[in-house]
Amino acid sequence: MRILVTGATGFVGGRLVPALVDASHEVTVLVRDAERYDPPAGVRVVEGDLLEPSSYAAALDVDAAYYLVHSMTARDDFADHDRRAADGFARAASEAGVERVVYLGGLGEDRDHLSEHLRSRREVERVLATGRYALTTLRAAIVVGAGSAGFEMIRQLATRLPVMVTPRWVRTACQPIAVDDVIAYLVGVLDVPETAGETYEIGGPEVLTYAEMLRRTGQHLGHEPIILAVPVLTPRLSAYWVGLMTDVPWRVARPLIAGLKNPVVVHDDRIRDLVPVDPTTFDEALRRALAREGPRADAATA
Repeated sequence: MRILVTGATGFVGGRLVPALVDASHEVTVLVRDAERYDPPAGVRVVEGDLLEPSSYAAALDVDAAYYLVHSMTARDDFADHDRRAADGFARAASEAGVERVVYLGGLGEDRDHLSEHLRSRREVERVLATGRYALTTLRAAIVVGAGSAGFEMIRQLATRLPVMVTPRWVRTACQPIAVDDVIAYLVGVLDVPETAGETYEIGGPEVLTYAEMLRRTGQHLGHEPIILAVPVLTPRLSAYWVGLMTDVPWRVARPLIAGLKNPVVVHDDRIRDLVPVDPTTFDEALRRALAREGPRADAATA
């Protein structure tokens, strides 16, 4: 099958492209700067800007496309940026005759007053659904893997702080999923016609609080942090705290923190009957992520 991947330079997209190649698909990637992207053998690279649909028309001669683009930033106009990019893509893909689009969004119930970024992801989902193709949406919580901003925040906090005075969000329920499992679902839905036009929730085998994830990450790093939750740290103060205690930039930490107040748990696991994936435990996902990162200076001095 001829496949287009947007967001190919990102955390998920960078793993999806070689997986699609391994599955014998003809892969095209859309990037903003072709000189900064080193594609796997056989992958066609098209340079373009999602805000300018005419710039990537040549990339749309495909059967299916993955939309893996989100603004992970604290800037005020991120929602408008994401909305316009998704709208342009939906129109362009429809006009080009793309048959299927696969979108990776976020878990969370609308009634739980989703954070701005989670609301934006849900809006992008609705915009993409206006296209004249079959949209498959996968919704996930935190994805565990080397290079994930959410995982990196947890890893660094667990590494650097033996005692943490944390915000209330550490008690929020979350169903993390290993990045390998996300890729397996993303690739797998293409082979199951029944998934076209459907929305699915994907998650790992365990529901944990962020405090439990911090503790278990610490155990893998050789120590278990002591975590004390207090009610006075607002999302903004929490973001500054994370920015101070980790290498995660404030502009990334702020939207991450804002979303941590929302429970992100799978309530509909229908996809397991359609796309068989042997779920990876949180501890195994941690082991793989830490092994891929290699030795870290801050871990050695913690």
